[in-house]
Amino acid sequence: MGAAGIPRRLRLLSLRTTFAVSFATVTAVVTVLVGVLSYNAAARLVRVDHESVFDQVVQDLRDEVRQRRMTPDDFSSSAPGHDIVRPVRTDVQVLGPDGRVTDPSDPRLPVTESDRRTAGAAVSARMVQHKDVVVGRDVYRIATVALGGGRGAVQVAQEFGDTEDLLRSLQRRTGILMAAVVTAAGLFGWWLARRITRRLVALTAAAEDVARTRRLGIQVPVTGLDEVGRLGRAFDRMLGRLAQSEEDQRRLVQDAGHELRTPLTSLRTNISLLRRIDELPPAAREELVADLGQEARELTDLVNELVDLAAGQSDTEPPQRVDLAEIAHDVATLARRRTGREISVRACGDTTTDGRPAMLTRAVSNLVENATKFDRDGTGPIEVSVAGPARPGTVRVEVLDRGPGIADRDLVHVFDRFYRAADARSQPGSGLGLSIVREVALAHGGAPFAHRREGGGSVIGFTVGGGPAGDEPHSGGSG
Repeated sequence: MGAAGIPRRLRLLSLRTTFAVSFATVTAVVTVLVGVLSYNAAARLVRVDHESVFDQVVQDLRDEVRQRRMTPDDFSSSAPGHDIVRPVRTDVQVLGPDGRVTDPSDPRLPVTESDRRTAGAAVSARMVQHKDVVVGRDVYRIATVALGGGRGAVQVAQEFGDTEDLLRSLQRRTGILMAAVVTAAGLFGWWLARRITRRLVALTAAAEDVARTRRLGIQVPVTGLDEVGRLGRAFDRMLGRLAQSEEDQRRLVQDAGHELRTPLTSLRTNISLLRRIDELPPAAREELVADLGQEARELTDLVNELVDLAAGQSDTEPPQRVDLAEIAHDVATLARRRTGREISVRACGDTTTDGRPAMLTRAVSNLVENATKFDRDGTGPIEVSVAGPARPGTVRVEVLDRGPGIADRDLVHVFDRFYRAADARSQPGSGLGLSIVREVALAHGGAPFAHRREGGGSVIGFTVGGGPAGDEPHSGGSG
């Protein structure tokens, strides 16, 4: 299918067209059913009423000839009082004893052999009926009633053509009315569909614009409190989060590229020295090899932390019920084996929460590693405290050390990516560990915090499940 054919097909299959056609179809079906049923009911009532009147006239005539001895002259249109004996609302034609017409009606009614036999009948009120008799252009119903004693008969006829003309006129009007209702319903359905789908069309245009231009910062039209309004707001929030994620990825790539230049440049310099390693004294050789090993380890740590940070931003690990106290004990046990330092864990309150175990383990591990790195020569234990809930649903994790502490100017930056305080730049590390802590805390509805410890050292930690960590100083990245 060509590009020109797609928009046309989309127009034909649009929600607006579908809604309007469906509305008109339902209305048409209902209107036709109601119209047909109403017409049939009305036609049946009219016909039954007309036939009832004729049957009553015939019955009255039969009763009259039974009660009185009557002759054809009694029904003659020229006889005195004929307007009394001749049935009303009917055409009357009088037959003689031999069945010949003695007083014709207008129009003249046909006389059959059965009518002639009835005219010569000896029993009064004997009757023969004829239905749907065509006389001229009209349809009649005819009843021939014997006067008895071979004196003749009276034919009574009633025209049904006027009734059928009336019903045909009613049928035409009903059809015109149904067509008008269906047309009006189609137009109203189209107007209603335009009104309903107008915001959906705007949202669709916004989504297509995003797909075409890859720009996430577009203005999304959001109005109303119904489902379409909720969809617009959800779409707007989704675009906002995607734009923020894209910005985070861009900054991460830029920061990572900046931080990778230094170890890579140093590696290239040392590798160039390897070409002249035979010319270097033994002490310089050992120092060169040691530098290469250290730089390779730092580069590996940096890459691993970048991977952890990127994975933390798009973690798909399903949340589950976890105990942060158990996580802290496991992290402390592993850190004791690696560093030989004394690490104590204390817990109080309900320390369980809904979260991602791997992410929370990484955050607690980064806090402990940060403390052991900056309190390398300390003699006191590193303390891990897990408390909850300080406020409804909040669990607080903090690691306390007796290291050099954090300068006031650095407190607001310790969670920034790649940030390292001036007196900590000689220490190993990439400056991403605490950034990962911040990402984990924010992903779990909490926030990081850091402040100086009374008596020296630092207190660094995070909360989960309760929003910001209160009045503790906290900030946006890692140190």
